[in-house]
Amino acid sequence: MGNLSIEGLEKSIGYTFKNKSIIMTALTHSSYANEQKARKVICQCNERLEFLGDSVLSLVVSEFIYDRYKDKPEGDLTKIRASVVCSRSLASLANEINLGAYLYLGKGEEETGRSNPKILENAFEALLAAIYLDSNHSKKTVADFLLPLIEKEIVFASQDEMAYDYKTSLQQFIQAIGKDKLSYICVNEYGPDHAKTFEVEARLNSNVIGKGTGKTKREAEQNAAKEALILFDVK
Repeated sequence: MGNLSIEGLEKSIGYTFKNKSIIMTALTHSSYANEQKARKVICQCNERLEFLGDSVLSLVVSEFIYDRYKDKPEGDLTKIRASVVCSRSLASLANEINLGAYLYLGKGEEETGRSNPKILENAFEALLAAIYLDSNHSKKTVADFLLPLIEKEIVFASQDEMAYDYKTSLQQFIQAIGKDKLSYICVNEYGPDHAKTFEVEARLNSNVIGKGTGKTKREAEQNAAKEALILFDVK
């Protein structure tokens, strides 16, 4: 079961659910639901909510960038949206609200599930759907929760040097030379919550190949990838 009370999550996200069952479903992983069903207990997992939440997320983000960046063409808007609704970004947002601590997981997922990026991504999308449904299909209510979390990522992704460019180039280079296990590790963060600075290392297996800092983890990761490309003399 989730380690913390639902009230703690509600306080964290700034929204109190009228229907507590819907947020319980949003937090229920299929592994937990299957265990309950084996005991003849009716229990729904969050997969249907995840399906809806994916669309709600895309719509809220799309409307925001459409209204904010009136001079950017469709292709740029698509790139911005793709950059901020990717799995890594959503898992990071889930971590910001400590979502993993509230999840209902089966015994097989308890050890690593609360930090599993895919599980966190899916639960975050399910949470958005739960807010949307509980608020009587209010996009504004979802936006009031989501945009303060994701806006800084959108702003960075909208800049001329897109956040994923260096990372994509580095990933392609690593694959081309037959190496494996490229990862980005946040080794430090400091400053007040509204103006944090992040330090990230790009690692190839266990070797540090680049370091970067930034106002978001994504920016720091890009700068670490850029340094790694310089190290490998990749143009």
